[in-house]
Amino acid sequence: MSHTIVVGLDGSPESLAAADWAAREALRTDAHLRVVHAWQWHPYVYAPLAGVSVPQPEDDPQRAWAERLPHETAAQLAAIHPGLSVSAERVAEQPATVLLAMAEEAELLVLGSRGLSGVAGFLTGSVAQAVVARSRTPIVLVRAAEVSEEVHEIRDVVLGLDLEHSDASVIEFAFQEAARRMADLRVVHGGSVPPYYGDSGATDPVVDAESLVEAQRRLADVLRPWREKFPCVTVHEQAVVGGAGRHLVDASRNADLVVIGRRNRQSPVGPHTGPVTQAVLHHSAAPVAVVPHD
Repeated sequence: MSHTIVVGLDGSPESLAAADWAAREALRTDAHLRVVHAWQWHPYVYAPLAGVSVPQPEDDPQRAWAERLPHETAAQLAAIHPGLSVSAERVAEQPATVLLAMAEEAELLVLGSRGLSGVAGFLTGSVAQAVVARSRTPIVLVRAAEVSEEVHEIRDVVLGLDLEHSDASVIEFAFQEAARRMADLRVVHGGSVPPYYGDSGATDPVVDAESLVEAQRRLADVLRPWREKFPCVTVHEQAVVGGAGRHLVDASRNADLVVIGRRNRQSPVGPHTGPVTQAVLHHSAAPVAVVPHD
């Protein structure tokens, strides 16, 4: 794996925001940034009225735009971010295929993500969904509003930690990002919902309290060696009963980055993301890093 960050570009405001975020991250980590636009030019186009395919003109404006886009964007990023190491390329292949292949050779892949209508958050398109579900490289999804946000303000890094399937790579990623930003790390763990009693659906408050105490103890045990490894990072622990998705979305409103893990597993219909990941991707107010793990 090279010390490289790849950003996928399609010309949308979301992908341009992702490119700017990736440029800042490349400077922060002293990495090389690859700006990639995947687009296939078809020499023939179907003419419905004639019922046949006709040749495309060599000077097709869409083709010229596809060639210019990554290079012009890279030049703009270099001008905005002095000292940035950046290259650009247009690849004649399907976007998901290109991004997955390039992610294998990078340490981070950055993509734009559309905001939900009327809601500050994310709605991943088909390309992003396919890449997030299959990539073995961490992916960061950035929404267009990130362009206008104050980048100098120090905000928390938020980690959603599943103690049942915790993985060192996810925890280390979050601690590293917090250390690089000189930010606090807020760790949120959602425990099992306590048992229900009778027909009222009420929970036992004693069991509820005991579950939280046990979750807090386990959370502290898991994080102890990481606190020692990253003494410069101030850690805030939050154990909650029930799913962590809603709590992570709430925490994202004052976060610089939300970090969540994704298990590499196959379902009958292929790779997929879990409910917590889906909730965060659809509603987070901050960029989201999805870190795959076994």
